[in-house]
Amino acid sequence: MPIVVNLDVMMAKRKMSLNELSEKVELTLSNLSILKTGKAKAIRFSTLESICNALDCQPGDILEYANDDNTKTTNR
Repeated sequence: MPIVVNLDVMMAKRKMSLNELSEKVELTLSNLSILKTGKAKAIRFSTLESICNALDCQPGDILEYANDDNTKTTNR
């Protein structure tokens, strides 16, 4: 999958549980879990904004593009 979701990494850095993040962004645990495991097909900008606000991070800290050979790309 070309888009890698690093939500679990940011949550660990902020020492925040899935339950706590769920309460802060007002999303169900199941929806956050789907996003965290990379199974989500889409994310609303408003949801991404809420997550970034709660975790004090940028969208690029959560979402990452990896090309087909599974190597990460650098920012251009």
